[in-house]
Amino acid sequence: MGMTDPIADLLTRIRNAIRARHESVVCPSSKMKEHLCGVLKQNGFIRDFHVEEKDSCSMIMIELKYDETRRPAITGLRRVSTPGRRVYVKNKEIPRVLNGLGISILSTSKGILGDREARAANIGGEVICSVW
Repeated sequence: MGMTDPIADLLTRIRNAIRARHESVVCPSSKMKEHLCGVLKQNGFIRDFHVEEKDSCSMIMIELKYDETRRPAITGLRRVSTPGRRVYVKNKEIPRVLNGLGISILSTSKGILGDREARAANIGGEVICSVW
C-alpha cells in the first residue's frame, strides 16, 4: 500500500532525526521533496542534501545542521496543507512564522518557494509547511 502523505513523512523523518541528534537522514526521493530540501538549504535550515540511486529507487540524503553546542537549526516543523485539507493563500495573506525567524514553504505557479521569495514575486499558493 502506498503512502498517503509523503511530505508529512519527510518532515517526520527530519523531526525524529533531529530529536535523536543524527547527522543525516535518508528518505525516498521525489521532485517535490528535492525542491523542499532546496528551500530548506537556501534558508539555512539544513547543511546539504543529495540524491542517491539505490537498487532502481532514488533516496534523498539530508545532512542536518547543528551549531557548535549541538543545538539544531530546525527547532520545529509543521505540515500546514494536508491531502484532506488544502490551505491556499493570496500573496498578502502569506503567514509569518515567529515574526520572520522561521519560514513558510509554498507551492506556487513559479515552483516551491519560501515565504520571502513568494512575497517578493507577489504570488500566493498552497502553504505546504512551516519551519522554525
